[in-house]
Amino acid sequence: MKSNRKEPKSLLMGLGLDNKDGHKRLTQGDNFVMVGGSEETHERMTETAIRFNEKLAKRGKSLEELSPEEFRDIIQDAADH
Repeated sequence: MKSNRKEPKSLLMGLGLDNKDGHKRLTQGDNFVMVGGSEETHERMTETAIRFNEKLAKRGKSLEELSPEEFRDIIQDAADH
């Protein structure tokens, strides 16, 4: 008998804590959610997540399939740009 429960999905989550302008920022995308931060921080987190997804797609893998080493390599590369 199959369960109706969904398998847990991996997700990148960014949390910015440097917001001083009172704006509430939330951006969701494939495999990620970014919350808070200043405009600059939020934008950087979002761009990094988008680059991460592009690099992930080039490898032909899903986030759930990555080893910790692969994850670290991809996220460092995405953040360095």
